[in-house]
Amino acid sequence: MTVSLLVIAGAILQITAFYCVWRSAAYARTAQGAVAWAVFLLAAPYLAVPLYAFFGHHRYRGYTIARRDSEQVSAGIALHGTRHAPPERTALMRRMEALADLPVVAGNDLRLLIDGEETFPALFEAIDAARETLLVQFYILRDDPMGTALSERLLAAAARGVEVRLLYDPVGSFGLTRRFRERLREGGVQIFEPGALRGSRNRFRLNYRNHRKTVVADGRVAFLGGLNVGEEYMGRGAPPLAPWRDTHLRVEGPIVSQLQLIFVEDWHWATGERLIDSLDWDAPGREGGATAILVPSGPADRMESGALMFLSLIGAAQRRIWIASPYFVPDGDTLSALKVAALGGVEVRLLVPDAIDHYLPWLAAFAYFDEVREAGVEVWRYHEGFMHQKAVLVDDHVAAVGTANLDNRSFRLNFEAMAVVFDPDFAGRVETMLEADFARSGRLETGLWDQPMPRRVGAVGARLLAPIL
Repeated sequence: MTVSLLVIAGAILQITAFYCVWRSAAYARTAQGAVAWAVFLLAAPYLAVPLYAFFGHHRYRGYTIARRDSEQVSAGIALHGTRHAPPERTALMRRMEALADLPVVAGNDLRLLIDGEETFPALFEAIDAARETLLVQFYILRDDPMGTALSERLLAAAARGVEVRLLYDPVGSFGLTRRFRERLREGGVQIFEPGALRGSRNRFRLNYRNHRKTVVADGRVAFLGGLNVGEEYMGRGAPPLAPWRDTHLRVEGPIVSQLQLIFVEDWHWATGERLIDSLDWDAPGREGGATAILVPSGPADRMESGALMFLSLIGAAQRRIWIASPYFVPDGDTLSALKVAALGGVEVRLLVPDAIDHYLPWLAAFAYFDEVREAGVEVWRYHEGFMHQKAVLVDDHVAAVGTANLDNRSFRLNFEAMAVVFDPDFAGRVETMLEADFARSGRLETGLWDQPMPRRVGAVGARLLAPIL
């Protein structure tokens, strides 16, 4: 009897494994990912099938519903965008509009915030000034002095009658204490994690994370960028992760409504609640302000918006493209685009950290450095602490700042948001910022085979995990 049960269980497991292989082939965004899952499922089904249940989901029906529900406000934003349309729309602008399903809008005021010393005072000032609504979302939210400073301001806002809503990612904020959450709820802050109320299946989508860091105050002022909420983001951690180098963005103008829209979709996914009718969607433009668009991306997109955004920026470069990212684990298309740009005479610079915060992505990057350097791409390693910013500079007139890293996770597995700005003045400020970062960095001159043996072997092995890093 026992043998028969084992045979039946084994047969069911094999059938399940074949079904999972079919699903991975049918729904995976890349052949690379489909092959990786297929090999794993067939070679080790006892281990792979449970892992696929946690990490292999491909559909986000709740987000589809949220987007269908927000179509009316999207149409309103598009109509509002016609009042703030730029004088001309370039091919790159049209590509970004197609990816974002949002309009490029003029009249924006954008302020670069460098490191936590500039970001948190500006952020707290906007929170303290809010009178009607506060929409707050972070990937990492810690119960530490910085988290306490944020929570006290949110509680004060709720006490003066502001509608305060807070989203956090359950993976990034895994250590967030119940005491911290309950204190906020008791004080009138509506706090949720994405997917928590959407049924048990969403508990298994651990491989998909909401990496956005969004704050919108009264529909008029908004923030996005690389900084989460924790002591380390103020540079108060221990070396080599301190000081912490990061970039955030404070925005006013029509693009604020676009940031508000992606929060509304994330909130709908988390709670089922519609916020559209309770928010202000008429963020005014400023005469002579910058032209910009928000490009959100995530696994619920019709296309690979994150990867296509980077490919579009790389392809648009005529003279130079500088990219700052804490991780460099590109897919094949992005790798080829970087090499083609460099071979065509474009100055391609990658700025990555020398310090390690996540070992596998750091190690995997070494397996790509030789390949891009042979094509003429410059790789620079930031030496003064840990660099976590996500910034792109294209020629002298386009720049992007936001949450997306140059890796497969940001391309296909995370929900991200990047502000793409078409403005020479803003691009000049990004150039000045990155030049200061390059001055604190060193250009990589050695190849993988000049590295210590453990790093050489580990880099090749880590590259095999690239689809999920």
